[in-house]
Amino acid sequence: MEYNHKSLEKKWQKFWAAHHTFKSSDSHDKPKYYVLDMFPYPSGAGLHVGHPLGYIASDIFSRYKRSKGFNVLHPMGYDSFGLPAEQYAIQTGQHPAITTEANINRYREQMDNIGFSYDWSREIRTSEPEYYKWTQWIFMQLFNSWYNNESDKAESIQTLVAKFESTGSAGIKAVSDEDVSTFTAAEWLSFDEEAQQRELLKYRIAYLRESTVNWCAALGTVLANDEVINGLSERGGYPVEQKKMMQWSMRITAYADRLLRGLQDVDWPEPLVEMQRNWIGKSVGASVKFPVPQLNTNIEVFTTRVDTIFGVSFVVLAPEHELVSALTTEGQLSDIQSYIDKTSKKSELDRMADTKTVSGAFTGSYAKHPITGEEVQIWIADYVLASYGTGAVMAVPSGDQRDYVFAKHFGLPIVPISDSQQIEDEADANKNGKYINSGFINGMTYEEAVPALIAKLEELNLGKAKINFRMRDAIFGRQRYWGEPVPVYFKNGLPYLIKEEELPLLLPEVDKYLPTESGEPPLGRAEGWKYEDRYEYELSTMPGWAGSSWYWFRYMDPKNQGAFASPEAIDYWKSVDLYIGGSEHATGHLLYSRFWNKFLKDLGYHQEEEPFKKLINQGMIQGRSNFVYRVLDADGRGTNQFVSYGLKGQYTTNALHVDVNIVVNDVLHLDKFKASRPDYADAEFILENGKYICGSEVEKMSKSKFNVVNPDDIIDTYGADTLRMYEMFLGPLEQAKPWNTNGIEGVYKFLRKVWRLFHDGAGNFAVSPDEPTKAEFKALHKIIKKVEEDIDRFSFNTSVSAFMICVNELTDLKTNKRAILEQLLVVLQPYAPHITEELWSLLGNEAGTISYAAYPTFNPEYLVESEFAYPVSVNGKMKMNLPLALDLDAKAVEEIVLANEDVQKVLDGKAVKKLIFVKGKIINIVI
Repeated sequence: MEYNHKSLEKKWQKFWAAHHTFKSSDSHDKPKYYVLDMFPYPSGAGLHVGHPLGYIASDIFSRYKRSKGFNVLHPMGYDSFGLPAEQYAIQTGQHPAITTEANINRYREQMDNIGFSYDWSREIRTSEPEYYKWTQWIFMQLFNSWYNNESDKAESIQTLVAKFESTGSAGIKAVSDEDVSTFTAAEWLSFDEEAQQRELLKYRIAYLRESTVNWCAALGTVLANDEVINGLSERGGYPVEQKKMMQWSMRITAYADRLLRGLQDVDWPEPLVEMQRNWIGKSVGASVKFPVPQLNTNIEVFTTRVDTIFGVSFVVLAPEHELVSALTTEGQLSDIQSYIDKTSKKSELDRMADTKTVSGAFTGSYAKHPITGEEVQIWIADYVLASYGTGAVMAVPSGDQRDYVFAKHFGLPIVPISDSQQIEDEADANKNGKYINSGFINGMTYEEAVPALIAKLEELNLGKAKINFRMRDAIFGRQRYWGEPVPVYFKNGLPYLIKEEELPLLLPEVDKYLPTESGEPPLGRAEGWKYEDRYEYELSTMPGWAGSSWYWFRYMDPKNQGAFASPEAIDYWKSVDLYIGGSEHATGHLLYSRFWNKFLKDLGYHQEEEPFKKLINQGMIQGRSNFVYRVLDADGRGTNQFVSYGLKGQYTTNALHVDVNIVVNDVLHLDKFKASRPDYADAEFILENGKYICGSEVEKMSKSKFNVVNPDDIIDTYGADTLRMYEMFLGPLEQAKPWNTNGIEGVYKFLRKVWRLFHDGAGNFAVSPDEPTKAEFKALHKIIKKVEEDIDRFSFNTSVSAFMICVNELTDLKTNKRAILEQLLVVLQPYAPHITEELWSLLGNEAGTISYAAYPTFNPEYLVESEFAYPVSVNGKMKMNLPLALDLDAKAVEEIVLANEDVQKVLDGKAVKKLIFVKGKIINIVI
């Protein structure tokens, strides 16, 4: 019987589905292990061979943990709201739900074909009302909460109301808007409902505010910073501009310190941890106010170098700063407006990245220095961001490189402030000397000056010590259709929640998936969509990250109708033990998930501060592109001739990408090439040795480079087990590596070798009950130990190599012993589940599946060497290897060697002068 991967794999995939083989147990009598893949978005293109890399790794680990006796939760679902389905809906009029369903069916088919051990009974989709009901419910909890800095956690908004009713705003330590009011308890009680709700909105964790956003008119929505590249939308490449809009936001900044501290308690890749640290960006410094008398207000700045305050020669505001309009004089109006228009075309990331361009505009107004009272000019410049800090900076050209360049460009004053000035080379040079031209801190050191300045600013009521974070509150809204409706309606312009029993608030039907003619989001098209038939619903939908910020909890208890997950399920599964996914989510999904996890912990729904204990970022599988070389004529025009790679130096050519699926081992299939495009139909080929050899190059896998490899094709030709093992064999999981179909044949041959161990030369199943030899036990226990160690450290590629060595050894030993082969199958099962299931079944195991067979126990005694194959030399020339027991002494060795028939043949009757024996090393006969 030959190894037939097609029938064998389909057989076991049907078996697993019919028997719910991988369903996690609801009883809690085993230790748990929770393995999770990052939530995929189901695109219409389906999976290419690069996508399953992390899924295969997590599946191997899940299968291994089951064999080690764990109750494994290994679920899968879909992050099924999002822009691509909606863009398709706009183009075709087809409802996004239909597109999404078709895409999910395609993904499911492909994942089933690869043989993943997911518990499909727990599948979830963020776009299903049964799921997004709880996303809306969590939003309601966020809206009904505030962050108490005294308790360092979120609390019900009612506890804040109780404080207002008893003591007013006095002593409230909260994360809130800057413009909170001051009032007594009596004044609070005298406020009408509208006034109270307006004040509470300044404290809620989910709140409305006017924000500067990345507005993409072509997509009709606000984009997050990581969705904008070089001023264009990541999806579609449409222009993006800065725009002020009323937006829902989340006070993730309330959790900044906890998000930072929590990074010490997770086992994550250090580069990813560092990305989050930098994104959060904790800075210790001071808040300083520069009075603007003509407006009877102050410009507030945050600085980490308050000691340089006497070097301030101007103030710079972000072009979007709320005071710019009031500060702009009539003579500067044209310059300011022109500059604001120019800046609106650039994204925040572009503005932060551009360190070379010097640009700005003078408002025509002045502020007063908070200590000296001297006038300083007020400018705007795009290197200052409205969303970071206060949207204003105090410019110290003698202490900051960018301020220095700006001052030199516009001819502004530069005031040295220390006796160790190195303006152009070292921004922190002032810390190294003593201060000059610096008022009352002259002669002080840095350590002396900072507390003295803060005390002075506090005395003047113009500053205080402050900790700032680079991270901003997260915008929580998209002006799109295909997303979760926000469970809010508006009364007198203020937001109110619908009742919990009214959840889910379903997406209404609309005639088009475009904004209304008056510019409202698509939900504005829904006829009669009002709360209680009179109040307007929120027309924005939740952002893409909403549903993915808590989904691991729903997998714990996906059918629960009364809670997002039961306390019992959460208490058992706790948090994700292993999370595998891409590093591109470092400052998006992973931050938002940690934020929501901490929030739900604050409200008492679970006890884990961090959602993901261990995280691995899988590397990218790159494409291996192939090229054909079109011959050019004397005028540089393309002909219909194509020259093989080795001969192209004899011609003038240009290289063209060719579909890798019609290339095998760099040899082009000529007929398929001709059929691939009409203009290739009459192609002529200049061959080498009768073949057309293509060039190759490693590039990102993409359709445009014709190097996308469909896993369905690989599975059809070689099988899912081959695909699984080959993806692991390509290299370390965390590293990028090129896909090369040329190498897959070796893995396929390995699996056929495994098959032959169980069959005789005639193809009959033939396994012996005999006792294995020491050599056979040694080969088995080496692989038991190696694979266990490799999987525990996620070194899957080295395991594949070890399997190949092991099977070669067993083949050489002509092993067919059940005691060896049965345990080998259990060790191999996580990597190649289909072939091992079939052979396990052929061995007569009544359990029906190898998936829960116990992982073999490693016995170190089998690896203790009891004999050694001594190289035997005659007069220093190697003649043979002779296996001898290691416990033999020199006399016994000499007797055995000289009595050996093969040795006697080599000696050919010559007398032996001496035998040199080095234990465990060599034997040399001198004649």
